[in-house]
Order: sequence, then C-alpha cells, then structure tokens
Amino acid sequence: MQAWFFSENAYHLLPDAKEYESIRVQLPNRYYDPKIGADLYHRFIDEWLIAEDLGLDIMVNEHHQTATNINPSAAVVMGALGRVTRKARILILGNPIANRKEPVRVAEEMAMVDVYSRGRLECGFVRGVPYELSAGNHRPTHMMERFWEAHDLIVKTWTTHDGPFNWEGKFFHARQVNIWPRPYQDPHPPIWITALSPSSAREVGARGYVAACFLTGWDGTKGIFDAYRARRAELGLPVPALDRFAYAALVYTGETDEEGYAGAKKLLWYIESNKVPPQYTSPPGYHPIPSVVASMKAGAGAGIFRLFKNPAPLDEYMERGLVFAGTPDSVYSQIKKMYDHVGGFGHLLIMGQAGYLDHDETVKGMTMFTREVYPRIKELTSVSVA
Repeated sequence: MQAWFFSENAYHLLPDAKEYESIRVQLPNRYYDPKIGADLYHRFIDEWLIAEDLGLDIMVNEHHQTATNINPSAAVVMGALGRVTRKARILILGNPIANRKEPVRVAEEMAMVDVYSRGRLECGFVRGVPYELSAGNHRPTHMMERFWEAHDLIVKTWTTHDGPFNWEGKFFHARQVNIWPRPYQDPHPPIWITALSPSSAREVGARGYVAACFLTGWDGTKGIFDAYRARRAELGLPVPALDRFAYAALVYTGETDEEGYAGAKKLLWYIESNKVPPQYTSPPGYHPIPSVVASMKAGAGAGIFRLFKNPAPLDEYMERGLVFAGTPDSVYSQIKKMYDHVGGFGHLLIMGQAGYLDHDETVKGMTMFTREVYPRIKELTSVSVA
C-alpha cells in the first residue's frame, strides 16, 4: 500500500463560528493576516518535505474563497514541490475541471509540473465542490458532462504531438491546441478521479483510472469500490488491481491511544469548522435528483456535505471509518478492518494536518505512522484479498 501525506492548508485563526454564517464564499478576508499566511505556506511546504524524507508520497488539492484551504492554485504549489522534492510522487487531487473555462490551460500546467518533477506527477481530476460554483460564476447543471468533455480534451492535448488540432465540443471550443511543454511521462501522467458515489465510480472503472474516496466511510466506500469492480466485469475488462483504489481519512498516530485521540480531535477542526449554509452546499441542479430526495428525507445535506452539517464525537467518526487514530497497533487494526471490509485498496491518503494541530504534533504523527504503521500496511497489498 502506498501512503500519501495530505493537508488542506487551512487558515484556522478565525473568529468564533457564531460570528459568521459560512466559512466558505462569504467569510470576509479581513480575517486573513498575510504575514501569518506566509508563515503557514512555508510551514506546509516544510511538512511535505519532511513527509518525503520519511518515505511518504505527497498529495495537494485546491479550493477557492474559503479559509479551509488557502491553495487557490494547486498548480503553483505543485510547481514548487516538483522542484524542491526529489523522490516522492506528487499527487494533485485535484483539478476541478468541470469548473474551469480552459481545460487546455490545465493540460499545460500539469505537463509543466510533470517536467519540473521529471515524471513524478499523479494527476487527479474532480468535478468541483458546490460551494465554489457561485464564487466562480459557474452553472451547477450538466457538471458531469462538462467534466468528461474537459477530461477528453486534456488527454487529447497531452497525447497529440504532430501540430495543432481543433476542438469543437458541446462545452469547450479550442481553435489551435499544441501545448509546450508536453508531459514527461508517456503517454501522460497517471490519472486519478474522485468518486463519491457508486454512479460516479462506474465511469471511472470503465476507464481504468484510480478511484479515490474521501471520508466516505465503511458503507459508502464499499459501495463505490463494488460499483467500480462491477462495471469492469460488465464490460468484460480485467479485474482491477488494488492500486486502482484509494481511500482518504483523517489519521493521527500517537505513542498512546490518548495521544492519538488528542491529535485526531485537533484534525476534526476540518469537519467541525465547515459551517456552510444550504444555498452553497446544494445549488439547484448540482446533486442528482435521487440523492437530493434521500437527503431531504434524512433532513441533511448530500453525501460528504451532510458530514459537515452534523459534527459528531471522535469515537463516532472512528466507528464509521472516517478517522484512524490511537497507538500504532490501533491505527493498523482500524486500517486493516476498513481494507478487508471494502475488498482492499492500494492507496491511503492521510489527512495528517488540520486546524490547531501544530507543526511538532504534525511531524510526530506522521513519524509515528511511517515508522510503526506503514511497514505493516505495505504488506496488505502484497497478497490478494479473499
């Protein structure tokens, strides 16, 4: 199993949540101190470099107009990491291509990062979260159609080397496409796609990409991975290897369970701080009608957005497989239990920094994980799951 260290790079020094309606879109940026922000940027890069030294790979993402993530351009961060790292794979998960007006620009940026890093880029694509539609002046409808057309245009851009081509699609139009540089990896960097429902996993499975689940828990993750495998069986395609599946969770490893739980509780800032009103989580047309109906009956938001609306105690998140925390033995047992339940996966995406977890605590958590847990979970993917 391959482990990736991930931080949303939050700006956590905010007023009491009672003082604002939403942490996303409309939280005034007067609460942001650029001097503190500069320190945080450098701190986060330092932590990624430590992760590399410890033997972990690196994951980066981006969001817009939110304190939960101050990376509005993951490509910029990836360019820096491509230069200063030497051996770690660097994963972007991901480019919100359904929200982008110029997929060719994404293809250019990712090709440049791939060259900077001499072929260490893993390129993830995401539809884009609902909060950022109004902020980016995007339409919430036909998002998956836009996503796959953007994907197809990017792949064609990466793999065409004999001069300009023309693209006239339903959503995107490009008169002359002929990017410089082209990707370092041939034919292009490995592709990952976030899958948060069984329906979205089917197309990812048909294309054979890595399907990544983020805080989908026991049953959600199993349903997604099962749908991926089932779709490939329907199409008569080979059984997918375990490295086609990735799971992201909050992870903190301590010397004692108490230390592990204390670190995990600080990581929960990510969930507990995500205060967002429904007009941003559920813009009309973004969520499929069946999921909207189910959510209305449940009295909460859809999917992961329900998680942010209804924070729970740490032990509940651990029971649901959203958080792995405690001693090395405890963390290993929790990961192994999830692994067996979902039929195996080849990538663990570790959200190991968030909120008020300081630098020393972050480094200790990842150090304990890499020394005491990582060697054991690597062995999980060396044999097939029964």
